Amino acid sequence: MTGLPGPTLYVPPPRRMGGHVLYLDFDGVAHPESVYLLHKHGPTLLNAPGHVLFEHCALLEEVLAPYSEVRIVLSTSWVRRYRGSVRRLSRRLPPALRARVVGATYHSKMDQHEFAAAPRGMQVWGDVLRRKPQKWLALDDDWLHWPAWCRENLIRTDPVLGISEPSVLAELKEKLLAMHGG
Repeated sequence: MTGLPGPTLYVPPPRRMGGHVLYLDFDGVAHPESVYLLHKHGPTLLNAPGHVLFEHCALLEEVLAPYSEVRIVLSTSWVRRYRGSVRRLSRRLPPALRARVVGATYHSKMDQHEFAAAPRGMQVWGDVLRRKPQKWLALDDDWLHWPAWCRENLIRTDPVLGISEPSVLAELKEKLLAMHGG
């Protein structure tokens, strides 16, 4: 039906479905979480001396190297907040990570306010239901309100050190190995 008032509930299925998926947040994972959108400057890291945007991407690239079949789905608010397409936003990643990006948890056909009001864990879970990955993990410093049935797939990162924090890095390596039957 057409002409109905209000937001549409239909979201097209993802182009890439199934497989092994890593849901990737940026803030608190690839760099400290204190990123702000500054007028005429774009995303800027504040209150984190000695740190730079996307500083842990090389480390993530290294950890993922043995697992060529793992695809990345962006689960970051940057997709919605910075109004960038997935392709344009993924250009901030190094080429090896960029090549793995197959989509985002947010789609422009979704109700933006309803999506933003949902906890991150439910945003990821919604994509899991649409994308139907064989196996999946999520890297995120936002751990509140994750559904109980998703928590074993969540690797909670340090808000400042991201994936470089030693226990986080060890958990990521362990869960990737387990995902691949090791």
